[in-house]
Amino acid sequence: MLPLEEAQSRLLALAPRLRTENVDVASALGRYLLEPLKARRTQPAAHVSAMDGYAVTGPDLAGPWTVIGESAAGHPFAGSIEPGQAVRISTGALMPAGADAVILQEDIVRAGERIELTGTPPSPPGKHIRRCGSDFALDHELLPAGARIGPAQLALAIAAGHKHLPVRRVPHVVIIDSGDELAEDPELCPAHQVPASNGAMIAALLAANPCTVSRIGPVRDDLEALARAFHDARDADVVVTTGGASVGDHDLIRPAIEQAGGTLDFWKVAIKPGKPLLVATRGAQVILGLPGNPVSSHVTAFLFLLPLLRASLGAGQPLPCPIPLPLASAMQPGGDRREFLRGRLSDGGVEVLTQQDSGALAAMAAAQVLIDRPAGSPARHAGEKVDVHFLGNGGIA
Repeated sequence: MLPLEEAQSRLLALAPRLRTENVDVASALGRYLLEPLKARRTQPAAHVSAMDGYAVTGPDLAGPWTVIGESAAGHPFAGSIEPGQAVRISTGALMPAGADAVILQEDIVRAGERIELTGTPPSPPGKHIRRCGSDFALDHELLPAGARIGPAQLALAIAAGHKHLPVRRVPHVVIIDSGDELAEDPELCPAHQVPASNGAMIAALLAANPCTVSRIGPVRDDLEALARAFHDARDADVVVTTGGASVGDHDLIRPAIEQAGGTLDFWKVAIKPGKPLLVATRGAQVILGLPGNPVSSHVTAFLFLLPLLRASLGAGQPLPCPIPLPLASAMQPGGDRREFLRGRLSDGGVEVLTQQDSGALAAMAAAQVLIDRPAGSPARHAGEKVDVHFLGNGGIA
């Protein structure tokens, strides 16, 4: 069995090299920059007011002043001001020529065109001024290659003067559900079967990522049927199977992959749940065989499938990053495999859920985090910190 990090490294080395395309910034949401983002303009492009008030000048900020005009956002004051003069100014408006301070409107009393100071003048005088280039300047690197484009990064790219961004095309993923025990209709499920939920769960995990998803199945435990499913998925960048990757008489994913022209890269990872993970290739296509138990399928998709997609899209850091959090209660010692335990957040930190069976979906739905417990870990006391991965599914309120 491979250690987790080695298995992840080998998988990411196989990530499909998708072609580059230039897309409009709004279409780049959720994708990754293929080159550093550099500013094509300066922001702010000139000195602007950070508050509503009056722009003034001179060493004496005691007033009084005579109002000679207004500078509004998008409508700058055309002239310049001298000591004893003021220009009404709004947030985001250009500072008039000659102005070096903004007196807040709540610190002013106005009678006609005359204003007097009633509050405290700004200290230092330029306190309420956003200086030219204070956000970023022309040619500055704003984001590195591999950065994910979220809402803030999208806005930054536009503000920096970009209309298009270079990214990789979105990958196509095909999910194959297999197993005679799977009932396609959850309302018509006899006792000897279970509703086929894994495919829908994996598709839902992928929904927040830039990719297209197709589903095949459930496919019965038949070598020819599985080989046909792989044939139908021949144009996918990534094929994901759930179930059939273990060592039972009816676990036919490995021979089906071989019959479809695939080559096994590795099989079995030293983690719990999720040991019977399988990775193969077929040309440039990556085949990821997830375990059939739903919790194992969810955990391995989180640790392997999502990083694979991020890597194929050009992510600089495709692997999930754990966060250390204190235990809310004691944690039992670990076994001979590295474990990812379902947990919940509480006032005291994070607590391990009682139910850890790999088939228990109710506990998976209640979980907010995965707690990384190393192999052979000693018992841990409340207050000790453990590495935690946030699942993002919220759990049950």
